Amino acid sequence: MSQADDARAEGPRRTAFDWTDAEARRRAEAGLVRVLRPRPADSDLLDLASNDYLGLTRRPEVTGAAAEAARRWGAGATGSRLVTGTTELHTLLERELAAFTGFEAALVLSSGYAANLAALTALGGPGSLIVSDASNHASIVDGCRLARAEAAVVPHADPEAVAKTLDAHPGRRALVVSDSVFSVDGDRAPLAALAHACRAHGAGLVVDDAHGFGVLGDGGRGALHEAGLAGDEDVVATLTLSKSLGSQGGAVLGPARVIEHLVNAARTFIFDTGLAPAAVGGALASLRLIAAEPALPARAGTVATTLYELLTAAGLTAARPDAAVVSVRAPSPEAALRWAADCREQGLAVGCFRPPSVPDGISRLRLTARADLTEAEIRRAVATILRTAPQGR
Repeated sequence: MSQADDARAEGPRRTAFDWTDAEARRRAEAGLVRVLRPRPADSDLLDLASNDYLGLTRRPEVTGAAAEAARRWGAGATGSRLVTGTTELHTLLERELAAFTGFEAALVLSSGYAANLAALTALGGPGSLIVSDASNHASIVDGCRLARAEAAVVPHADPEAVAKTLDAHPGRRALVVSDSVFSVDGDRAPLAALAHACRAHGAGLVVDDAHGFGVLGDGGRGALHEAGLAGDEDVVATLTLSKSLGSQGGAVLGPARVIEHLVNAARTFIFDTGLAPAAVGGALASLRLIAAEPALPARAGTVATTLYELLTAAGLTAARPDAAVVSVRAPSPEAALRWAADCREQGLAVGCFRPPSVPDGISRLRLTARADLTEAEIRRAVATILRTAPQGR
């Protein structure tokens, strides 16, 4: 008997990744299948799902700067930042980001995710302690895991729990890490109280300002600037260039000696290809637009508040927005999915968050306010959400 005959006699052939079929069935049964939905270049959908808070991603000044950067510097950075991947544009963006936000220095990376990994792995390490908010973004969670530090997860927005955790580890090198604005409900972290707890214990404070930068603070300078913490010697910020700046990439901001340490120790900086010149050029143009148009950040906040007030006045349950995210509760995961789909069918794109992506188990629609939304578009969005709302909401 041949080997082929032997294989047929033994039954269906097994391969290395057969186990993924069982995982796919499990996801389907739980209603947790994620699907890519390519969007066209032009769409009739009213967008309340993206993170383009200031409506800059299609501004001619931004797209033109991105195109010019690609023409001048090439389509890619060509290598890691330490080899050939640092252009004059990268250095200029870092200098202007630091100056705008009030920090001593900045370091640009290929994504906000990479920025969080860089900060936590380079500033954490074996023997150290990282205290992390229970509602922090997945990139922070992964940064804590990769830092090889002891990670302590504390209740959401609870400075007393942070202080008690630090009390239990006296004299230990420690970091406290939190989002400035939490991406699910859009609520703000108690930054002043967190800084107080850190300073009482000699701990560093790392804040992901992805959803605060460009929306909060004087002219959009961010939550840390607003709290009077920007530029402090024991504070580090991370942010993304893909939200308020409408481009792509991330950055770490802090004392010059911390940034110098990251250049030498952060693996997601050292071993990653530099951010493409087009993204750098676009982000730099957006940053300059924010500086020139300081009303934009305030407008994003006004749109968020208006959405919240109109929806709650109509009987929906929503979290009061601290920045540009409006969270509207749904009665169940299935209802949230159907609600979001019905909105899309009627021309409105909204986000949909449900377990296990939300730590509190509460499903919701997630609306992102944009500074460029007109009053008519706000009314249209609210009418669509109300018209499609599930029974018994």
